[in-house]
Amino acid sequence: MSRRSSDAKSTEANSGEKMSNKAYLKELHELHIELVKMQQWVVKSGAKICIVFEGRDGAGKGGTIKAITERVSPRVFRIVALPAPTEREKTQMYLQRYLPHLPAAGEIVIFDRSWYNRAGVERVMGFCTQKQVDEFLAAVPLVEKAIIGSGVILIKYWLEVSPDEQTRRLEGRIHDERKTWKLSQMDLDSYSRWFDYSRARDDMFAKTDLDFSPWHVARSDDKRRARLNIIKHLLSQVPYEAVPRSKIVLPKRQKAAGYVDPEYRYKYVPEAF
Repeated sequence: MSRRSSDAKSTEANSGEKMSNKAYLKELHELHIELVKMQQWVVKSGAKICIVFEGRDGAGKGGTIKAITERVSPRVFRIVALPAPTEREKTQMYLQRYLPHLPAAGEIVIFDRSWYNRAGVERVMGFCTQKQVDEFLAAVPLVEKAIIGSGVILIKYWLEVSPDEQTRRLEGRIHDERKTWKLSQMDLDSYSRWFDYSRARDDMFAKTDLDFSPWHVARSDDKRRARLNIIKHLLSQVPYEAVPRSKIVLPKRQKAAGYVDPEYRYKYVPEAF
């Protein structure tokens, strides 16, 4: 990969101070170029990549996923964010509704929350029994081994946010009308159960942080640095190479050959700005 050395960090990045938006966008630009290279390699090689994002409400999963996908093709990078299970899905094997979303050749699938809901929100909020949690945690290593055995590159991220920063972000959702849709009653109920979630996370890590399928933890109080760190790490987990491409030159446009713009009253969008 034609990436700068990991030691080549800016003074600002090492200072512990807030990263400026200018510095953030500069670094993100370079990482986006590499993501495009990775995308082209995935398509050409037929690689299959599955990325799982987990973490508490407000940890920054959505923003990180947006930073990863904003400059690549939605036909290659597919985001999966499943709603609550239907009555029919509740009667199925728990993992069944997630399996159809796994990547085929030439695809990168990003789970914005995943099958690990059972080890987190379902456990904490009482949507399943402890027996079901135990059975899930025992089964997951076998399922993930099968997924990896089928040729999928499986990468799991846990975004770790502090109590104070989570409070700040959730309060921001209350007061910012652009973000009110992000806050549900479930989020409020979950917020009050910080240590129940901590216990659930610890148990999940103990059972599913394995050599062949490890959890990668990113501190996410600093959103900008967290996004850059995760993207850089993601690129390091995929053995992509730049795919050679021929030089692109725009062809000449055809001549009008008598074409005349019609006298048609287009319904233009009002130019209010």
